[in-house]
Amino acid sequence: MPELPEVETVRRMLAPVVTGRRLLGIEHDDPARYAAAEAAVGRRVRALRRRGKYLIFALEGGLELIAHLGMSGSLRLDAGTHTRARLELEGATVYFNDPRRFGRLVAVPAGDYAALPTLARMGPEPLSRGFTANVLAARLARTARPIKPALLSQEPVAGLGNIYADEALWKARLHPARPANRLAPGEVRRLHRAVRAVLRRAVELGGSTLGDGVYTRPDGEPGYFQIEHAVYGRAGAACPRCGAKVARFVLGGRSTHVCPRCQRL
Repeated sequence: MPELPEVETVRRMLAPVVTGRRLLGIEHDDPARYAAAEAAVGRRVRALRRRGKYLIFALEGGLELIAHLGMSGSLRLDAGTHTRARLELEGATVYFNDPRRFGRLVAVPAGDYAALPTLARMGPEPLSRGFTANVLAARLARTARPIKPALLSQEPVAGLGNIYADEALWKARLHPARPANRLAPGEVRRLHRAVRAVLRRAVELGGSTLGDGVYTRPDGEPGYFQIEHAVYGRAGAACPRCGAKVARFVLGGRSTHVCPRCQRL
């Protein structure tokens, strides 16, 4: 699933293309997932923002067009085999490609996210000034869930998915199954630093393009952060910090990767 670095990469590349242009039409093959976007037609794009894993086209007249890429979606500047929707703008076309059909487009009044509960309850942006170690500590203290499922809920911090939760927890030397509300202050500070460092680096490298090749940038090029993955997708390989073999197990229904030596439970 595209996570913050992938979605931010898409935003940075698409913003110059769509900003200031009027949306002339939306063609799609799935009314259940895209018909709710049609109210955006005829409006000019004032800005393209990101909130967690969501792209938000801020439109004139107090409307927002929300794009969630789902498990395999991507916004491209060229059509593909799995193009599900096409956004026709003045002088430009953006294609919503989605092999697994989990993506969605919906137009809502600005800030009204009742139809998108995950977006409505989302925590702070991890690369913003408002995301401090104290804020993270207060949010983790609310739940006894294991740290990783807590992070994936988007409530302690926005934008982390399976890849970057594994990478940040490895960097912080924390086991994903530790109860979120049992972290010591020093451990929360390590996690705070790790989340920011991992996401910054991943954004620099354009996100992660995995072996399935589902995620690419809008120009069709891959991201390159997968080259620097420490644990994610590397079960059986050597931990780059201590040399122990990376282990894989399932936590909260999600494939999870850890170094058994660096991240003791």
